[in-house]
Amino acid sequence: MIAFAAMVAGIIGMYYAGALFHRTPLAIASQVLAGGLMVWARITFGSRSFHAAASPTAGGIVRTGPYRFIRHPIYTAGIIFVVPAAIAAGTPKALAFAALVVAGGIVRMLCEESMLVRQYPEYADYMRTTSRSIPGIF
Repeated sequence: MIAFAAMVAGIIGMYYAGALFHRTPLAIASQVLAGGLMVWARITFGSRSFHAAASPTAGGIVRTGPYRFIRHPIYTAGIIFVVPAAIAAGTPKALAFAALVVAGGIVRMLCEESMLVRQYPEYADYMRTTSRSIPGIF
Protein backbone atom coordinates (compact mmCIF):
# COMPACT_ATOMS: atom_id res chain seq x y z
CA MET A 1 0.00 0.00 0.00
CA ILE A 2 2.91 2.37 0.73
CA ALA A 3 4.31 1.84 -2.77
CA PHE A 4 0.87 2.55 -4.24
CA ALA A 5 0.66 5.73 -2.17
CA ALA A 6 4.12 6.72 -3.43
CA MET A 7 3.03 6.30 -7.03
CA VAL A 8 -0.14 8.32 -6.49
CA ALA A 9 1.78 11.03 -4.61
CA GLY A 10 4.33 11.24 -7.42
CA ILE A 11 1.63 11.65 -10.06
CA ILE A 12 -0.22 14.26 -8.01
CA GLY A 13 3.06 16.05 -7.31
CA MET A 14 3.89 16.16 -11.01
CA TYR A 15 0.45 17.55 -11.74
CA TYR A 16 0.77 20.34 -9.17
CA ALA A 17 4.32 21.07 -10.32
CA GLY A 18 2.93 21.59 -13.84
CA ALA A 19 5.00 18.72 -15.20
CA LEU A 20 2.55 15.87 -15.66
CA PHE A 21 1.60 16.85 -19.20
CA HIS A 22 4.35 18.20 -21.41
CA ARG A 23 3.97 19.49 -24.95
CA THR A 24 7.08 17.99 -26.49
CA PRO A 25 6.35 15.39 -29.19
CA LEU A 26 8.22 12.64 -27.30
CA ALA A 27 6.29 13.27 -24.08
CA ILE A 28 2.97 13.36 -25.92
CA ALA A 29 3.75 10.20 -27.89
CA SER A 30 4.87 8.30 -24.81
CA GLN A 31 1.79 9.39 -22.86
CA VAL A 32 -0.50 8.26 -25.67
CA LEU A 33 1.38 4.95 -25.77
CA ALA A 34 1.14 4.64 -21.97
CA GLY A 35 -2.57 5.39 -22.03
CA GLY A 36 -3.13 2.74 -24.69
CA LEU A 37 -1.10 0.19 -22.77
CA MET A 38 -3.04 0.96 -19.57
CA VAL A 39 -6.42 0.56 -21.28
CA TRP A 40 -5.33 -2.64 -23.03
CA ALA A 41 -4.06 -4.12 -19.75
CA ARG A 42 -7.18 -3.10 -17.80
CA ILE A 43 -9.49 -4.61 -20.42
CA THR A 44 -7.41 -7.80 -20.56
CA PHE A 45 -7.18 -8.18 -16.77
CA GLY A 46 -10.78 -7.14 -16.17
CA SER A 47 -12.24 -5.95 -12.89
CA ARG A 48 -9.52 -7.80 -10.96
CA SER A 49 -7.08 -5.02 -11.86
CA PHE A 50 -8.89 -2.41 -9.76
CA HIS A 51 -7.52 -2.85 -6.25
CA ALA A 52 -4.97 -0.80 -4.37
CA ALA A 53 -3.30 -3.68 -2.53
CA ALA A 54 -0.50 -5.49 -4.33
CA SER A 55 -2.07 -8.82 -3.40
CA PRO A 56 -2.82 -11.52 -5.99
CA THR A 57 -6.44 -11.96 -6.99
CA ALA A 58 -8.33 -15.16 -7.65
CA GLY A 59 -8.61 -16.35 -11.20
CA GLY A 60 -5.11 -17.42 -12.13
CA ILE A 61 -2.34 -15.84 -14.14
CA VAL A 62 -3.30 -13.69 -17.10
CA ARG A 63 -1.08 -14.41 -20.11
CA THR A 64 -3.02 -12.71 -22.88
CA GLY A 65 -3.04 -9.16 -24.21
CA PRO A 66 -0.04 -7.14 -23.06
CA TYR A 67 0.67 -9.80 -20.41
CA ARG A 68 2.08 -11.95 -23.23
CA PHE A 69 4.99 -9.52 -23.44
CA ILE A 70 5.35 -7.96 -19.98
CA ARG A 71 4.29 -9.08 -16.52
CA HIS A 72 3.34 -5.63 -15.22
CA PRO A 73 1.86 -3.53 -18.03
CA ILE A 74 -0.19 -1.32 -15.70
CA TYR A 75 2.80 -0.21 -13.61
CA THR A 76 4.87 0.05 -16.78
CA ALA A 77 2.25 2.36 -18.28
CA GLY A 78 2.38 4.60 -15.23
CA ILE A 79 6.15 4.84 -15.48
CA ILE A 80 6.08 5.47 -19.24
CA PHE A 81 3.51 8.21 -18.65
CA VAL A 82 5.56 10.22 -16.13
CA VAL A 83 9.24 9.75 -16.98
CA PRO A 84 9.37 11.42 -20.42
CA ALA A 85 7.24 14.32 -19.14
CA ALA A 86 9.55 14.78 -16.15
CA ILE A 87 12.63 14.70 -18.37
CA ALA A 88 11.04 17.21 -20.75
CA ALA A 89 10.13 19.49 -17.83
CA GLY A 90 13.69 19.12 -16.55
CA THR A 91 12.99 20.51 -13.09
CA PRO A 92 14.28 18.88 -9.92
CA LYS A 93 10.70 18.65 -8.60
CA ALA A 94 9.43 16.91 -11.72
CA LEU A 95 12.34 14.46 -11.71
CA ALA A 96 11.88 13.73 -7.98
CA PHE A 97 8.16 13.09 -8.39
CA ALA A 98 8.81 10.82 -11.38
CA ALA A 99 11.44 8.96 -9.35
CA LEU A 100 8.77 8.43 -6.68
CA VAL A 101 6.45 6.89 -9.27
CA VAL A 102 9.23 4.66 -10.62
CA ALA A 103 10.32 3.53 -7.15
CA GLY A 104 6.75 2.81 -6.11
CA GLY A 105 6.14 0.86 -9.30
CA ILE A 106 9.26 -1.25 -8.89
CA VAL A 107 8.46 -2.03 -5.25
CA ARG A 108 4.92 -3.07 -6.21
CA MET A 109 6.22 -5.28 -9.03
CA LEU A 110 8.64 -7.05 -6.71
CA CYS A 111 6.07 -7.47 -3.90
CA GLU A 112 3.43 -8.80 -6.26
CA GLU A 113 5.83 -11.26 -7.83
CA SER A 114 6.81 -12.62 -4.45
CA MET A 115 3.17 -13.14 -3.50
CA LEU A 116 2.20 -14.53 -6.91
CA VAL A 117 4.89 -17.20 -6.81
CA ARG A 118 3.52 -18.36 -3.45
CA GLN A 119 -0.12 -18.37 -4.61
CA TYR A 120 0.52 -19.62 -8.15
CA PRO A 121 3.71 -21.75 -8.37
CA GLU A 122 3.42 -21.69 -12.19
CA TYR A 123 4.11 -17.96 -12.02
CA ALA A 124 7.82 -18.82 -11.70
CA ASP A 125 7.70 -20.28 -15.24
CA TYR A 126 5.89 -17.18 -16.48
CA MET A 127 8.65 -15.03 -14.93
CA ARG A 128 11.31 -16.93 -16.86
CA THR A 129 9.60 -16.37 -20.21
CA THR A 130 8.18 -12.83 -19.86
CA SER A 131 9.92 -9.53 -19.09
CA ARG A 132 8.95 -7.68 -15.95
CA SER A 133 8.42 -4.30 -17.56
CA ILE A 134 10.52 -3.45 -20.60
CA PRO A 135 11.31 -6.46 -22.81
CA GLY A 136 15.02 -7.12 -23.03
CA ILE A 137 15.84 -4.52 -20.36
CA PHE A 138 13.87 -5.01 -17.12
